[in-house]
Amino acid sequence: MTDRMVVAGLGYAGAAIAREARARGMEVTGTARDPAAARPPAGVAVVGFADAAEAIRAATHLVVTAAPEGDGDPVLSAHAGAIAAAPALRWIGYLSTTGVYGDRGGAEVDEATSPAPGQARSARRLAAEQAWRAAAAGRGCALDLFRVGGIYGPGRSALDDLRAGVARRVAKPGHAFSRIHRDDIALAVVAGALRPDGHRVLHLVDDEPAPNADVVAEAARLLGLPPPPLVPFEEARARMSPMALSFWAENRRVANAATKAALGIAWRCPTYREGLRRILAEEARG
Repeated sequence: MTDRMVVAGLGYAGAAIAREARARGMEVTGTARDPAAARPPAGVAVVGFADAAEAIRAATHLVVTAAPEGDGDPVLSAHAGAIAAAPALRWIGYLSTTGVYGDRGGAEVDEATSPAPGQARSARRLAAEQAWRAAAAGRGCALDLFRVGGIYGPGRSALDDLRAGVARRVAKPGHAFSRIHRDDIALAVVAGALRPDGHRVLHLVDDEPAPNADVVAEAARLLGLPPPPLVPFEEARARMSPMALSFWAENRRVANAATKAALGIAWRCPTYREGLRRILAEEARG
């Protein structure tokens, strides 16, 4: 039987997942709030989010990228009946966040660490994870909870910030971020779909948590630009948005060894260095 994947949320990461799944021979349908404005990868069908029930009932695999709202997970709210009635559905992948671990003072968390969200949006993600656990258990299908680090890739990286003249190198000793290239999200999600195994927590982060200043400096080097001057965090915070400040308020290093072993993968971009070069190479190809 042909594998049929529905990607609920054909945005930045969702489109990359759809492209990867299509390349692996799956039939793929993505949802969009406005299908007329969507730009799906080649060979990927698009349906309106509200009209996705038929596609979900026919799916063997379901990927959920949509963020939870105030009243819960929007996919479960709109399509729980279709999910329960999907006869061939055997795997669900939910994109959550490493933010569910909260602030760990720079300590490492692994796939077995208990969540302790410190932000309201992360608490909503954890609640959505729990709702998907219940849905998958009731449905009797495999579930992968992908806890995702900071996402970057073409159009969303320090390279773009430097070109726009808005990049800053913020110095906060001991503080590092775990991040992941968009294409490695796609790699891992499709690998999980093709190798389902019960209910798993998986970490989508690369192999090297790194300070903001190091990433910006490497991007500047690749572009042949002088790096922006280092700005102490206490000085930089005065110009940060509340959202940015919430990210800087938490410091943890996210491990990924169990995830790579479970999925049988190696990252295309094991650190931000390879990731930035991959972006430039894609830009060069046009």
